Amino acid sequence: MTQYLLSVMQPDGPAPEPEVLGPIMAAVEALDAELRAAGVWLFTGGLHDASTATVLRAQDDEVLVTDGPYLEGKEHLGGFTVIDVPDLDVALGWGRRMARATELPVEVRPFQFAQGR
Repeated sequence: MTQYLLSVMQPDGPAPEPEVLGPIMAAVEALDAELRAAGVWLFTGGLHDASTATVLRAQDDEVLVTDGPYLEGKEHLGGFTVIDVPDLDVALGWGRRMARATELPVEVRPFQFAQGR
């Protein structure tokens, strides 16, 4: 089995109105339940807005602290799920379902080394 990170790329800006966000969150919760029932779910996390980020950067003998995201862009990492599946094809299948549920781009990336449960 291989562990994959499914990263949800969220656009910058305010959250959608409740009537838009409600059905999306219901679809995400249903997908989360399916991942758990299939036994592939390892971990899920939603993140606060990118403006809450703090970047630490080593420079010479110091570590510089900067408020805000590492990169300025039109989208940011909004949340993620870690799954443990046999191969990339299975991970892509779950990633497709996540993209449909969230209505956002999803990046699927394998971990270099599998971690224990």
